[in-house]
Amino acid sequence: MAADGSEHEEDGSPDVIARGNILESFTEGTEIRDLIGSLRVAWEELVNREVCIQRFVVIVDKYQEQPHLLDPHLEWMLDMLLDIIRDKTSSAVLIHLAFKFLYLISKVRGYKTFLRLFPHEVVDVHPVLEMISAQNPSDHETWETRYMLLLWLSMTCLIPFDLSRLDGNLSSEASETRRSTMDQILEIAKSYLVVSDKARDAAAVLVSKFVTRPDVKQKRMADFLNWCLSTLSKATYLTMEGTVTMDGMLQALAQLFKHGKREDCLPHASAVLSALDSCRLSDSNQTILRKLGTKLVQRLGLTFLKTKVAKWRYQRGSRCLAANLLQSPSDTQAPEPSHSPEEDEEYDIPEEIENIVEQLLVGLKDKDTIVRWSAAKGIGRLTGRLPKELADDVVGSVLDCFSFQETNNAWHGGCLALAELGRRGLLLPSRLPDVVPVILKALIYDEKRGACSVGSNVRDAACYVCWAFARAYEPLEMKSFVNPIASALVVAAVFDRDINCRRAASAAFQENVGRQGTFPHGIDILTAADYFSVGNQANCYLNISVFVAGFAEYTKPMIDHLAEMKINHWDSVIRELSTKALHNLTPTAPDYIRKDVLPRLLPLATGSDLHTRHGAILACAEITHALYKMASKSNRPVSDYLDSEILCELIAINQKLQERQLFRGLGGELMRPAVCCLIEKLSLSGIGHPGQAVAGWQSLINDSLKNLHLVSSSSRPRIKEAAVSALSALCDAFYRNPAGDADPAVQGDLVTLYVAELQSAEEMTRCGFSLALGALPRFMLRFKLQQVLEGLRNVTLITGRDVRFAESRRDALKAIARVCQTVGAKADGCQTEVLCAENVPLVYNTLLGCMNDYTTDSRGDVGTWVREAAMAGLMDVTMLLARSEPGLITEDFCRRMMCSLSQQSAEKIDRFRAHAASVFLGLLYFDKPSVPHIPHREDLERLFPRSQADSLNWGAPSQAFPQITQLLGLPTYRYYVLTGLAVSVGGLTESTVRYSAQSLFDYLRLIQSDAESLDSFSKTLLQVFRDNQHNDRVSVPLMKMLDQMLANGCFDLFTLEENHPFAERLLLLTKEEIRKTKDVQKLRSSVAVFCGLVQFPGEIRKKILFQLLLLVCHPFPIIRKTTASQVYEMLLTYDDVIGPEILDDVMAVLSDTNWDADLPSLREKRNYLCDLMNVPKPTLVAKGP
Repeated sequence: MAADGSEHEEDGSPDVIARGNILESFTEGTEIRDLIGSLRVAWEELVNREVCIQRFVVIVDKYQEQPHLLDPHLEWMLDMLLDIIRDKTSSAVLIHLAFKFLYLISKVRGYKTFLRLFPHEVVDVHPVLEMISAQNPSDHETWETRYMLLLWLSMTCLIPFDLSRLDGNLSSEASETRRSTMDQILEIAKSYLVVSDKARDAAAVLVSKFVTRPDVKQKRMADFLNWCLSTLSKATYLTMEGTVTMDGMLQALAQLFKHGKREDCLPHASAVLSALDSCRLSDSNQTILRKLGTKLVQRLGLTFLKTKVAKWRYQRGSRCLAANLLQSPSDTQAPEPSHSPEEDEEYDIPEEIENIVEQLLVGLKDKDTIVRWSAAKGIGRLTGRLPKELADDVVGSVLDCFSFQETNNAWHGGCLALAELGRRGLLLPSRLPDVVPVILKALIYDEKRGACSVGSNVRDAACYVCWAFARAYEPLEMKSFVNPIASALVVAAVFDRDINCRRAASAAFQENVGRQGTFPHGIDILTAADYFSVGNQANCYLNISVFVAGFAEYTKPMIDHLAEMKINHWDSVIRELSTKALHNLTPTAPDYIRKDVLPRLLPLATGSDLHTRHGAILACAEITHALYKMASKSNRPVSDYLDSEILCELIAINQKLQERQLFRGLGGELMRPAVCCLIEKLSLSGIGHPGQAVAGWQSLINDSLKNLHLVSSSSRPRIKEAAVSALSALCDAFYRNPAGDADPAVQGDLVTLYVAELQSAEEMTRCGFSLALGALPRFMLRFKLQQVLEGLRNVTLITGRDVRFAESRRDALKAIARVCQTVGAKADGCQTEVLCAENVPLVYNTLLGCMNDYTTDSRGDVGTWVREAAMAGLMDVTMLLARSEPGLITEDFCRRMMCSLSQQSAEKIDRFRAHAASVFLGLLYFDKPSVPHIPHREDLERLFPRSQADSLNWGAPSQAFPQITQLLGLPTYRYYVLTGLAVSVGGLTESTVRYSAQSLFDYLRLIQSDAESLDSFSKTLLQVFRDNQHNDRVSVPLMKMLDQMLANGCFDLFTLEENHPFAERLLLLTKEEIRKTKDVQKLRSSVAVFCGLVQFPGEIRKKILFQLLLLVCHPFPIIRKTTASQVYEMLLTYDDVIGPEILDDVMAVLSDTNWDADLPSLREKRNYLCDLMNVPKPTLVAKGP
């Protein structure tokens, strides 16, 4: 059963559901044959054995859901494996391997089917017996062998000959040392009933087949039962050993009473029941013991009662399809069979039955599903053998489970029992008036437990009851219950929180439509709400519900269910979806909604329960807006649908909540967005000016925005968005004078307050008021635009105290873009009203400045939020200007914008790289009209064809970097792309590093022979290094990139010239970068760069060696060891660095020296190296006082 946890929605496509059941036949027969054939060789090596087993598991497990596909192949697989087992030359390991394969087949196909194919002739008894006797029960590696041998032995026990014939003529002397076959098998069964592995289950099967043999039951059945009961009485479920023993005994007894004949088992049934009662299994915490106890109890009950089919049971048609087809229409309606007193005289009901039924009824309330299910099946089986009056008493006892004093477990067990009774025809139609109301309650059972609820299993089982009833009863019997059951199933299929319950309800509805044929509009509803469609919760609430509510029979039940059961649900997602569903359903029954539902909701909107209050406020808001939309379509005022009294109550909700101080604390986190939503919907609904209430609404909005930092982080986005949306609607509805302008006093106070709050010490306050300014309508921004833009610009500036306020900078950028779109552009306009030549530079400089926000904190690179917002803002503003005033886009702004975007397109974070590339190409190909002054437009259109722009996945490094590195050939973009690539090539993500480096090297190979291009590239590279000196975000990965470039021979052209300027400058920049640093990562990167620079000939080589020998005696041992190791590798790589006559000595010092030793001794070694390599010795610099 599904848990009441968070739900994983599915897209409703059949592929999602049917993925496991798409196989048509067993296609791996040849491979399986080869695998089994290879066992005779593969068993010798452990690795080969594991490979064979794993491959076999993968193949057969594929057929777990369609095991019948194996049936045509089971016989030859069994024969091949038995050949291995019977082969006298097979080793023990090989035999165990064959049995393991047999177990894997039986696990998938089921032992009952597979076991029938095992050989079970007389000649097989002793070989199997000898094999199982030779096994070690304590060997945990070979339990599959023992399991399969016990099952095989159970099959050989079916031979129709007395087992004594297999023993021959046992003389008195031999009998002392040789036991009979019967005793051997029984001893084996007993020994394996108390083991802790799966062989215990097979031993129980063996007992059921062996002890019930005619010859064995006469001689050994009583003794075996006495042994079982004695062992059971000595064991306790409080220990692990006792639990295992009780499990084995209960399994054996349950199997024995299942397969044994009634006349053989009846004499022992009372003793077994007494022993079972004394075990008090209902008090055990072991689920499996309680389940086996319930199973055994029902088997004992069936033993006490004679096997008979109750003549009083309800029968629908015949079990034979041919008989149903031959039946005339007049015969299809079968009356309830008559009942004669003589029939009761045939029943002999032992007194133990009352105890057994009581235990099964208690089992219906067990805490575990498998116990309840077993008890429900037992109730169904026993009731079928009881007289009508006693059976009716059992039904009454089952109905007692459906009390609201009972737990959800009792409700679930009761539903399962009713389904079993109905399915077996034991629930007579006369009981339906009592049963159906209970099932309707179970379909909506949802009991709150703390922060969540229980009951999804009850609702699922109730759907099963409806499914069973559809198959059990004639349409005429169900006629009076059709509408309530149909409505309840539709409600469950559309509105249940749990996906399994929605699907169960849909399946039950479908069964009723097919079997009963009386459900209103059944086919139409099934088409829209089938098993797959109801998989998506939002689709159910917002789309399917509207279609189904279009049928009058279901409209009111659906609306009532939402208003009574769902708006007060514990899950806020369900409450919000319910209110949106009410909005969508309002047009289907507007009169019922406004006259009945809305008056019911209004008192709840100011009630005491938090969840109910939250849902009711949202529902009132959505219904009001829906009624306004209906009024607008018919050109009528909303007052025609909402009378003045209801409007007054809606308007007063905020004031009532304020007076009761319900906006405080955790409850306020739900109330604030709900009331803001109500304000927004009332403002949009044209209700007329509400007078003083507007001031209260504005106060709530301001207070919510100002105190965002006081609420939990999970609630902030919801409150912020709701308040901003409410402000926009409120301003548009109530702050505009008849001329269409803003009230100067209100406008001035509001804008001044909001701009002042932008400099709050709280980041969340800045966020809220930034977005609020962005949401203001155009008339509220008139004459205040410059003030608003400057205030928002100040929020985006990074100063000492607000460097970590990345979220406020992001929201300010969003607000700037939204304000620009609201006011529009006019080249010769006023800077206080529209975008014009005076304020466009402010907007662009602000957005472009934030493209360099790389702030990091404990959350990571939070600057990405700012850069993403800046990119989106640049796109929106540029497209706005291109459409209306392209002359305001200057060449400088366009160049800086495109270059910044190209840099972001080359950086390491996949999602933001994809966003930057999307903006870059969006601006390049914008043609309504095109954006002016884009540098190298023709080259860009050639490098990035429009046809490929949409299909390319810029988030995938393998696709993005080969494209973006092409921009290195364009001088305008080279610096910026190289800056972005440095971060990617020197990053940590393996895929990003690999593809970015590969693309960079591919480009460099193209320009290897072009000295001018390579020189230009190297100068740009050094400029990037110079501009980012001591900027660890760029300099460290840049040195890693330089190391890779030097190692891959990207500058081989420069090494032909002694003392090349590139090497000189790079050496100076690297020395400056590591000066006085204690950053180990940076120092190690610099060592790699120095080692790569050694390939440049001339005097510079001595300078590089000097730096490396300096680092060999660095204060950090890790740097000393790293440097020595890399110098050693460098000398092996570049054989012309030092002369061959000193190479061995240098290498010996580097490799043999313990670089963790104290510095004075290491300096001697270092100085010795300096002498050998003719490099100046570093001198100690005395520290100042």
